[in-house]
Amino acid sequence: MDVKSTPLEASALRLADRLRPLPFSAQTYLPLDYAWEPHSLYLRRYGAGRKRVVFLGMNPGPYGMAQTGVPFGEVAAVRDWMGIEAPVGKPPLEHPKRPVQGFACPKSEVSGRRLWGLFAERFGTAEKFFADHFVLNYCPLVWMSPTGANLTPDKLPSSEMEPVEIACLDHLAESIQLMKPEWLIGVGAFAEERLRKAAAMTGYTGGIGRVLHPSPASPAANRGWAEAATKQLVAQGVWSDLATGP
Repeated sequence: MDVKSTPLEASALRLADRLRPLPFSAQTYLPLDYAWEPHSLYLRRYGAGRKRVVFLGMNPGPYGMAQTGVPFGEVAAVRDWMGIEAPVGKPPLEHPKRPVQGFACPKSEVSGRRLWGLFAERFGTAEKFFADHFVLNYCPLVWMSPTGANLTPDKLPSSEMEPVEIACLDHLAESIQLMKPEWLIGVGAFAEERLRKAAAMTGYTGGIGRVLHPSPASPAANRGWAEAATKQLVAQGVWSDLATGP
């Protein structure tokens, strides 16, 4: 890089270095390599300093971070709300049914549209949200079946996932230490569990909770995810009330 990496950027680069050589039975993309430019912009512009709340997702979706390099990175949210747009390359081996088109991707990542849509509605600008909130993904790897179907980490053999888990937990623990949040919120049960493991590694004493995952595969999320997630955050004491604002 032309300029010195921020602590979060340096941590992400170390994670990529640990994950890159690992062998997998499924085809794999690493957006931290081919989409590093927008990912770096995201970390540099919005990840600096202490955060009151850190949300954690699982791993990149095919039309989100796999395209833009940003967690839950639905193209319109990243480009229009966050003001981030940068060149995105290609993975070394591209699946014909899972092309990486970067910010030209015409498909919308529903989970990302819901997540960032809630934050935009509540806080207005990205700057207001990121002033004391941040969103990370636990694992930056994308896996797919021979047909191109998305594979979540729980679908991979445990022997393949063991070194991934070690590297990702180390990175998450380091991120927690850097941002020193009051709250760690898992987007879904998987993410909450990983937050608890990483928190135990750091001696973290703040709050840990979760919100319903916004995936369209979840019937509950399809019945009004934003309202359900807001109520969960208010009930846990993360946000003060149901009205706009933190």
